[in-house]
Amino acid sequence: MRALAALLDSRAALGALRRSLPPSAPPVVACRSPRGLQNALDTRLVEAVVLGIRAAGRIDLGRLCARYPNIAVVGYGALRSDHAGLLLEWQRLAVAAVLVEGVDDAVAGEVVVRHAVSTRRRQALHDAPSLLRLHEPLQLRTWDFLVGAPGRSPRTASIAREFGLSREHLSRQFGAGGAPNLKRVADLLTVLAALQLLGNPGYGVPAVARLLGFATASHLQSVVRRITGLPAQAAQRLSEREVLGRFLRGGARSRR
Repeated sequence: MRALAALLDSRAALGALRRSLPPSAPPVVACRSPRGLQNALDTRLVEAVVLGIRAAGRIDLGRLCARYPNIAVVGYGALRSDHAGLLLEWQRLAVAAVLVEGVDDAVAGEVVVRHAVSTRRRQALHDAPSLLRLHEPLQLRTWDFLVGAPGRSPRTASIAREFGLSREHLSRQFGAGGAPNLKRVADLLTVLAALQLLGNPGYGVPAVARLLGFATASHLQSVVRRITGLPAQAAQRLSEREVLGRFLRGGARSRR
């Protein structure tokens, strides 16, 4: 399950963060300690980390950013004039944004979601539907549903139930006009989610397989190789556009 992991300085900041989130945003997991934050990273699909000013002093922020570079860190707390050195350090560590408690409360959630993993993946794939020949309303609706799903893509039967259609009708209509099979596109998005996670040194293949709900690491490895033609360790260096290119060149249709 995806989440925003928050280790904040006050209940007021936590409440403001939750109230300002868009309806489609992941839930906030409130972490009471650095150990709790690490537990969230180990057990959830963390979309972003939100840290309070004092809370950031309780962790090794440099280590956190080095181990999880693909997960944005957003600072959110009561800033004072003597925090200038802290802000310079955060800039060096590429903290994605800094929000001031009591000033930015109304937009805090929107800013955090703007830097979330799924938001950045959606932005990177903005032109993918045209490249995949997805033009019809049902194709685009299905693509949007898949891109918005956290982690491993839902099965075709689950999407069909969500849309009130039969599995066969959805599969047939999605693959019309030279578009790839729906199952293949779902695998593509699952692989992109896996590679984003593997881009964090804090996660190995077994951890990513567990977070995405694969029974074994070898099963995840086989799906990555089927989509990219490479083992997971090599594929993690590819950009989203490069993965998409390999997918298109390698034959985007699978057996039904």
